[in-house]
Amino acid sequence: MTSPQPIRRALLSVSDKQGLVAFAAALQARGVELISTGGTARALAATGLRVTEVAEVTGVAEFLEGRVKTLHPSIHGGLLARRERPDHLAALAERGIAPIDLLVCNLYPFAATLAAGAGAEACLDNIDIGGVALIRAAAKNHDWVTVATDPADYDRLLAAIAAGGVGTGLRHELAGKAFALTAAYDAAIAQWLIGDDAAFPDSLVLTGRLASRLRYGENPHQKAAFYHGGAPQPGVATARQLQGSALSYNNYADADAALALAAEFAAPVVAIVKHANPCGVALGASLRAAWERALACDPLSAFGGVVAVNRPLDPATAEAIARLVIEIVVAPEADPEAAAILARRPALRLLVTGAMPDPRAVGREFRSLAGGILVQQSDTRSAAAADLRIVTRRAPSAAETADLLFADTVAKHVKSNAIVFARDGATVGIGAGQMSRVDAAKIAVAKALDMQRAAGVAAPPTEGAVMASDAFFPFADGLEAGINAGITAVIQPGGSRRDAEIVAAADRAGIAMAFTGLRHFRH
Repeated sequence: MTSPQPIRRALLSVSDKQGLVAFAAALQARGVELISTGGTARALAATGLRVTEVAEVTGVAEFLEGRVKTLHPSIHGGLLARRERPDHLAALAERGIAPIDLLVCNLYPFAATLAAGAGAEACLDNIDIGGVALIRAAAKNHDWVTVATDPADYDRLLAAIAAGGVGTGLRHELAGKAFALTAAYDAAIAQWLIGDDAAFPDSLVLTGRLASRLRYGENPHQKAAFYHGGAPQPGVATARQLQGSALSYNNYADADAALALAAEFAAPVVAIVKHANPCGVALGASLRAAWERALACDPLSAFGGVVAVNRPLDPATAEAIARLVIEIVVAPEADPEAAAILARRPALRLLVTGAMPDPRAVGREFRSLAGGILVQQSDTRSAAAADLRIVTRRAPSAAETADLLFADTVAKHVKSNAIVFARDGATVGIGAGQMSRVDAAKIAVAKALDMQRAAGVAAPPTEGAVMASDAFFPFADGLEAGINAGITAVIQPGGSRRDAEIVAAADRAGIAMAFTGLRHFRH
């Protein structure tokens, strides 16, 4: 094998014709023979370029409405022959086949067709067969053949050709890119055919397209990138960033967590998240009112956090948020005046999603293990009033029930073990990510007492509040921490062997308890 490889004969067959004419003209100016198919050939010939139709090479006109045109030995032999093998070259000569040195090919827009909501017939028509076969053949033989699947690579190729030929390194790189393209293409088709309902197929196919290379991952010594994948939907992945520097790995994770929590509620809500855990969530008659109540839960942790709202961001709320150091604000829309207010803090990122994600839309979540991948459906279920089973002598009031459901929904988004105290549609204490449930309860109480001291009020915020636990209480101590803090009602899944003891402790304290039968572990 020699490097670099000269380009004498090129086959061009593309769906995306961006930059094609200029690239082909530059090739022809260097004496490269151009072969092409159908629409690509017509587009080049219309500019005066000399193009040989593939049908002239194969001796067979394309048929089946263009489904068959390049699937022919005269084409694939020219791509697959190994130039260092005399027997391969003899086989070409015997059949009158000339080698092809460069393939320029991209595929029918299947993903775009699917995303546009097209029917099954249109999607099937946009499943490329010949293009995939061409790309794989050229990429397999990249020791001798150059394959270009991305118009962004045209300039690099022209520079290499001008310098004497395409080197081994570039051919190898472009071949890898080509196989990644066909793998992603097939994965998208497979997912479409399998359907979203089949969450756990025999073969798991995942694909994504690089959106941005990040400065680093969770820590500076870890490399990271962000990829677009799956069907487009409202969220951080598709949001417009109106200001601020590029998002980091942690920014993406926190913004997604905050938005998912805010999307749970119909009433105006503000969710403040730090390190993927809520540190303050509140409903309000307006976003401005909700902001003050959410911030009051844990203003210390909110510093440098992420804020998500479920209404267009208004100037009054933006003005209040701008008084604090906040990393990111996520909203479905932003009033121009609100955006101008946040622009006073150039380090703050403002993301506009266009709409709120659907919290009930079933998706899949992935986690890598050494040698494997864990896959689960996303947690889309939340308890409703009709789901509650009252297990204590005292039933919760209507106001307590509303707070219980609010606290339970917030707890669903808190890392386990999770305890949430809430009152009047606002969190007043959150205990997250503890190894024991009683410690999570103690932290939630401590956070509430910090809030009391900061506000300078006599009564602790937990007095008259409700308590939510993301899983059952294994012992009464976690519940008792809440009772001692003054709660009046508690919501939990139930299911412990000691449920009777837990219920008895609640009855002794005169508080109400509701079982949901729905656990919300979050690791």
